[in-house]
Amino acid sequence: MIDRINAAARRVPTWVVYLILLLPAPYTFYLALSGGLGPDPVKPLEHKYGEIALQLLIAGLCVSPLRQYTHINLIKFRRTLGVLAFTYVALHLLVWALLDVQTIGRVIEDIIKRPYITIGMAGFVLLLPLALTSNNWSVRRLGPRWRKLHKLTYIAVVLGGVHFIWLVKGIQLEPLIYMAVILALLALRYKRLLR
Repeated sequence: MIDRINAAARRVPTWVVYLILLLPAPYTFYLALSGGLGPDPVKPLEHKYGEIALQLLIAGLCVSPLRQYTHINLIKFRRTLGVLAFTYVALHLLVWALLDVQTIGRVIEDIIKRPYITIGMAGFVLLLPLALTSNNWSVRRLGPRWRKLHKLTYIAVVLGGVHFIWLVKGIQLEPLIYMAVILALLALRYKRLLR
């Protein structure tokens, strides 16, 4: 069964994954324009892009434990998931800056004054060099340093989880579940490193 899954995964080109996982972006934007996200669609659009970004970051974290504990090998899609996660983070940021806040002065003010935005922006800044080096040329050029650099993903995904928890009003279960999953996946890695 595992061999069949791995064989099927090897046959799927990464561009197919890009295409399928990018479809929610224009569809959600269409919903916002057509009233499908309610009378004030900016916040739901912003939150949806952010949530998809966090889900993709978590999916990327799942790749190594899946291979280690179940022998399902999806490693060829890990970089794809990372680039897609960054794409949705960038969309989340653009919707917030251009449609929600709307002025550069207020953007800077919010980053400085609101801790959850500061945390979110820190996560974006950490993901930026990872997105820029997610290509074969950078892998060859950086060598072993590439893997070390891309461990910044672990910090970025934790910051994304904290951003989500602080973003919602009051204590809500959904962001806490996301954070629990993130910490569990990182704990699996820590356990492996200790071995």
